[in-house]
Amino acid sequence: MRHPRDVDLPLTVDRTSGVPLGEQLVRQVRDLVARGVLRPGDPLPSSRALAARLGTSRGTVTAAWDVLTGEGYLVADRGATRITPSLHLDPENAPAATTPPSRTLPAPVRTTPPRPHPVPPPSQTPPPRATPPDLTSTPRLATSHDPTTPPAHPGAARRPRSAAAPSGTPLPSVTTVGGGRVLDLRPGTGPVTALDTPAWRGAWRDAAGATARGETAGASLQEHLSAYLRLSRGVVRAPEDILVTAGVRDGLQLVLRVLGLARRRTLRVAVENPGYPALRRVVEATGHTALPVTVDHHGLDPAALPTGRWGGAGRWDVSAPPDVLVLTPGHQYPLGGTMPVSRRAELLAWAREHGAVVIEDDYDSELRHTGQPLPALGALDTARDTVVTLGSFAKVLGSSVGVGHLVAPDPLLPELIRAREDLGSPVSRVAQDAIARFMDAGEFQRHTARMRRSFRRRRSLVSDALADLPGVLVVPMAGGAHAVVEVPDEDAAVARARERGVLVSGIGEYWTGRARPAGRTQAASSSGGGLVLGLTARDEDLARGAAVLREVLGGIPGGGGQRAGAPTRDAR
Repeated sequence: MRHPRDVDLPLTVDRTSGVPLGEQLVRQVRDLVARGVLRPGDPLPSSRALAARLGTSRGTVTAAWDVLTGEGYLVADRGATRITPSLHLDPENAPAATTPPSRTLPAPVRTTPPRPHPVPPPSQTPPPRATPPDLTSTPRLATSHDPTTPPAHPGAARRPRSAAAPSGTPLPSVTTVGGGRVLDLRPGTGPVTALDTPAWRGAWRDAAGATARGETAGASLQEHLSAYLRLSRGVVRAPEDILVTAGVRDGLQLVLRVLGLARRRTLRVAVENPGYPALRRVVEATGHTALPVTVDHHGLDPAALPTGRWGGAGRWDVSAPPDVLVLTPGHQYPLGGTMPVSRRAELLAWAREHGAVVIEDDYDSELRHTGQPLPALGALDTARDTVVTLGSFAKVLGSSVGVGHLVAPDPLLPELIRAREDLGSPVSRVAQDAIARFMDAGEFQRHTARMRRSFRRRRSLVSDALADLPGVLVVPMAGGAHAVVEVPDEDAAVARARERGVLVSGIGEYWTGRARPAGRTQAASSSGGGLVLGLTARDEDLARGAAVLREVLGGIPGGGGQRAGAPTRDAR
């Protein structure tokens, strides 16, 4: 199995800590090795790429790599820097690993680093786990006549449903000019055209042929996911502990099913507001209660959650706390905020205090193109008892692929595996094998890098096209496959863009009850509302659509100088 050299390790720097930046990198790499996130033979990012991502000089990175090389942690291997293949740390000399990798380690510099010894690589066997009694008694899952059971045809469960056009709701009429085509710029509607490559087609062709012959790829998809989660997201799990799903919604319904059976009642599930409508629909479709919780620019605030306790200042909070929290901490959808480490720690503490399970939708972590990436929330769950991490290939490979993954707390894992065995996997062996081959050849990493650059370019294209319009703001985001545009009148903007042949989503469709707060905040829509645009369209289509949006927004009071109803150029 090949490793990408441009891997995005969860390395950060803190310029306010007083610790030299190079020393921060040295300490974090030591810590990642001690916790098993980095293993013998794993690659490190190139000094040039890491320096560009962290906003430091290349010399700072190379100096840190030189220190680690002198200590025996790193070797230069055919032009790449890797963890020493024969590295082994004595347990009694391993550095403490209690601080999340996203924080600067406050401990003083070690005068004597851990002693590496050349021995065979450590075993991949995970430590034994203890399963709480309330889950070991969970009855086996029935498969007949259950509305949450995936349909026999996998594609039926994976059909994308846009927030702008819910299932069963016809699209409003669109006026076309000159017989031109409609430009659909809503999130999740465009294909990933950059994926039409010989490598992608070859991976599917080889997978289909190998399956017909009863063969498999050299490394399974779970093995590749294990390496990816460890190196890019800081989540250390053995391949056999990772469940392959048909995407985030499939993983969510599986977790809710198992939790509902274990607790023998309807679950109270807190969801972000605004948030991804499909996740709320999954909660309701599985028979549970969705509790919308308003987010701020840092995401969901645990202080806003009900606790069933005295709330102070003459207030008694009688609402029971939720059993489950469904979050997008890495890139809140759709507003785009990133949850800081302090808020993540608060949420984990709140969840443990109230016996809640946190479900992290890590839907587009690969597409962050600016700033310093935080590790997954699951990486902070060192006890492995609280966080479920859901991921998907949809943003990088397209929603039609319909493949994702699930990493669960140790107490839930046995029942989730049993449920998947009872229900059967909705993901074909050919699909899993094709993606494994694509990753094994290093093509997934190269494709992801191309997509990251592409989305960054398209976000800049939208920002430039809508620049200098009064009352209009393209919300800054660190990455992702969508853009949010604050506008003075959301309904008018959506309707007029539709009349011009450009389909966009209104941000109000992501709110439950459209209970939007007044006032403008960072990474949030204004009281007037906003638009949500997908960035998967071709550059020329996005440019035409953005040009029409500029003219449309310019004709809305508060959005520019052009008067409403003035003749404008059409998108096509």
